[in-house]
Amino acid sequence: MSATDRPAKGQPTATYDSAFLKACRREPVPHTPVWFMRQAGRSLPEYRKVREGVAMLESCMRPELVTEITLQPVRRHGVDAAIYFSDIVVPLKAIGVDLDIKPGVGPVVAEPIRSRADLARLRDLTPEDVSYVTEAIGLLTAELGATPLIGFAGAPFTLASYLIEGGPSRTYEHTKALMYGDPQLWTDLLDRLAAITSAFLKVQIDAGASAVQLFDSWAGALAPADYRRSVLPASAKVFQAVEDYGVPRIHFGVGTGELLGLMGEAGADVVGVDWRVPLDEAAGRVGGGKALQGNLDPAILFAPTEAVEAKTREVLAAAEGLEGHVFNLGHGVMPTTDPDALTRLVEYVHEQTAG
Repeated sequence: MSATDRPAKGQPTATYDSAFLKACRREPVPHTPVWFMRQAGRSLPEYRKVREGVAMLESCMRPELVTEITLQPVRRHGVDAAIYFSDIVVPLKAIGVDLDIKPGVGPVVAEPIRSRADLARLRDLTPEDVSYVTEAIGLLTAELGATPLIGFAGAPFTLASYLIEGGPSRTYEHTKALMYGDPQLWTDLLDRLAAITSAFLKVQIDAGASAVQLFDSWAGALAPADYRRSVLPASAKVFQAVEDYGVPRIHFGVGTGELLGLMGEAGADVVGVDWRVPLDEAAGRVGGGKALQGNLDPAILFAPTEAVEAKTREVLAAAEGLEGHVFNLGHGVMPTTDPDALTRLVEYVHEQTAG
């Protein structure tokens, strides 16, 4: 049974009637739910303390540590959902890709994928490859009770970009050269990554995740025509693969204002919007039948509280009348953000939207 199904006797599961899942389903809510991308991370002193001396990838493979880090922002901020602490390259590491997450740089791949022969290195992901994920989510759901847990994965395009470039990039020259220059290899690569991503999300849902988010962090580098032709089909396969579970599916990218309609077409139930497009305008681009998530500029949190509240009211005003709205930042929490500013923001959104 999925985390959003009602049992046969009609009694809801612990998370079914949460504000977060109601908003994802576009149902009336007692208040606008709030969670933050990267809420479990470097902005919290308690996170920095438990991560001392532990490499990022290693921390993702320790169930007790994952549980503690995931719970920290729930305890501190009172957010309406937890997001599983991991990294989008974890499933790639789990199938044997030689990569590491270097501080200050990000994921670095020892041998980038540039040819058909390289494609053979990407084998299928099995639940046994990520047994620590199953264990951690079991621990988490026991602790979270009625607070939903969001599972997540990297979208095929963003994973392909890391694999092809060998690490973060601002120009994506190798990625785009392969996409334009060898369309069949590109399609085969994204299909392989769609299967790996789908398997990773299924592990999280089977273990108890109440919703999943697909991060296509780098999709904003693409023109709409290229996205539709070369990226959307693989992302759609991921959403289709988990559709029967009945959990809300969220789709998010950065700089994707021109792609919002296409990202909705890929099959998500909720479309994440960064801070560049007001939510009422985003709703018109996405079309009906989708909830929206977003979209306060994360940089505003460095301004005085009055300024944060003013911008928050703007976001909530733009969201008024939407079928469903999950309040979030337009991107992840910045590492030097004052945690108290996040706590105040959660309280303020709850106060402003209480029915």
